[in-house]
Amino acid sequence: MTWELTRRRFVRAVNSKFIFDRIPLLHAVIFFIEMAIIARLVSRFNAYYDERPVLTMMVTNAVLGGIADTVAQTITSVRERALRKPGGVTKDDTVAIEIHELDRKNPWNDRELIPESKDLPPPFDFERLTRFMAYGFGMAPIQYKWFSFLSRAFPITKTSAFVPAMKRVAFDQLIFAPFGIGCFFTVMTIAEGGGRRAVAHKLRDMYIPTLKANFMVWPAVQIINFRLMPVQFQLPFVSTVGIAWTAYLSLTNASEEVEVKTAPYSPNIRLQ
Repeated sequence: MTWELTRRRFVRAVNSKFIFDRIPLLHAVIFFIEMAIIARLVSRFNAYYDERPVLTMMVTNAVLGGIADTVAQTITSVRERALRKPGGVTKDDTVAIEIHELDRKNPWNDRELIPESKDLPPPFDFERLTRFMAYGFGMAPIQYKWFSFLSRAFPITKTSAFVPAMKRVAFDQLIFAPFGIGCFFTVMTIAEGGGRRAVAHKLRDMYIPTLKANFMVWPAVQIINFRLMPVQFQLPFVSTVGIAWTAYLSLTNASEEVEVKTAPYSPNIRLQ
């Protein structure tokens, strides 16, 4: 009991610290640690790739997925802090207001990614971060094999570059993208403890809007990727550009949890 009380006090103290009264300190520390790991990977990427290409992709994908979720949780935390203040959001909370406006104008999803709820998750969810990193780690071999297949099936040469690149994009968007989005929501829901009914509910509400958003963003990115990037850099390039996309997926996935867990607000906020 004493250990649990100490842990809760420590978590509360750490999560109550903000930089310039805006950016959560814990989120910033975790973000800079992740960026330091990425900097190390980038500095020796070719050497790591030559020795163990698949493992290198898995670690890189995991860390980039962690960065994306950290960004998503930071966005939520900034908005949440403004909501939890006495009196709610004020005109001085410019960042929180901008986040809300961008969320409200989101053309791909009718529901808000950061709902107007004071029953939001704790300021930093390490279990959620772990799930995203594990998902990136586990999906990397599949993505690696997929990009290798596309490279072999539609080789790009000096005399023929545009048409093979467009074929790769078409195959990627019509085959792998629908599979990948479905896999993401299924795996995440199961990892959160959901069963078959929860998976079906999540796919029913989230799959089509997310797939539409995918078709608005990724074809252009993949044209650049398949046209210009060597095969060993295609997955890191996609994962790097995809930090914003994965943050969007993280917020989309979390928004469903918040909506399901709606409850009367109590001023006695407890950080689990």
